[in-house]
Amino acid sequence: MKILAFETSCDETSVAIVEDFNVIVNYTRQQLVHSEFGGVVPELAAREHIRYIYQLTKLALKEVSLSEIEGIAFTYGPGLASSLLIGITFGKTISQLINKPFIGINHLEGHIFSIFINNKVDFPFLCLIVSGGHTELVLVEDFLKYKVIGYTLDDAIGEAFDKGAKMLNLGYPGGPTIDKLSKSGNKDFIKFPKPKIKSGKFNFSFSGIKTSLRLYLKDKSEEFIKEHISDICASYQEALIDTVLDTTLKAIKEYNISRICVVAGVSLNSRLREKFKEQIDEVYFPLPEYCMDNAAMIGVAGAYRLKKGYRSNLDISAEPNLEL
Repeated sequence: MKILAFETSCDETSVAIVEDFNVIVNYTRQQLVHSEFGGVVPELAAREHIRYIYQLTKLALKEVSLSEIEGIAFTYGPGLASSLLIGITFGKTISQLINKPFIGINHLEGHIFSIFINNKVDFPFLCLIVSGGHTELVLVEDFLKYKVIGYTLDDAIGEAFDKGAKMLNLGYPGGPTIDKLSKSGNKDFIKFPKPKIKSGKFNFSFSGIKTSLRLYLKDKSEEFIKEHISDICASYQEALIDTVLDTTLKAIKEYNISRICVVAGVSLNSRLREKFKEQIDEVYFPLPEYCMDNAAMIGVAGAYRLKKGYRSNLDISAEPNLEL
């Protein structure tokens, strides 16, 4: 089943064509316009989606004819409402034009399905979703059968990376820059306190680490920060990664499940990958192009659901706070 898929939940415009779990084409355009503002500006994101979604669709349809498309999939939440509506409206319009079924896909389910593009993973497994907007630990018992067992009580880990980078004047997005600088830094330079979780033993918290960094920098000169920037980044990064790793290890013991999948944007972090591989015998990651927001993951999730008979109604709309 060939599916044309769209992902416009935040600041990546992405169009893909997939056949079951095989990706035929996947074009993603990152929106660089937000870097000067230190974060995503919703109105600008929506305008960029409008500007590029048609161009990327034309490019994708050079590889596969529109007449070969058997269904349409798009993200309908969670995300920025104004951004989601672009992909939803565009996807529904094409489905009506070619008289093919369409389905809205939960963005988080898309990230879970990203692991199946390049891996064969047996059920059950634990899936750690780590991105700029989400940090969740999910028990995946089978296809489409999920149980969220942990989530962040404040910031997402990607948000904590970006806010830390902002304090250090490293620009946006900050996660990749911190990862790069940390490679030459001393991770033991600063000992950040471990977060204390009062509700839910598999929940996460990053605001305390972020606050500790701000307090640490408060009386430090620009010269000191510049001299020790790699050490500060390495220490901060280590604290964030240890937080998700420690909680994941507790869940492995509790549920007696050794298979772990780590997905979404922060799964690209080199130190995170290194530490998870050191501590966990059976750990899986998506290919790099399927870690960031992309339409391929929405497409494979959509193909599976459509083959199982799932369909969305014409009145489906954006659900910014959609849960898994």
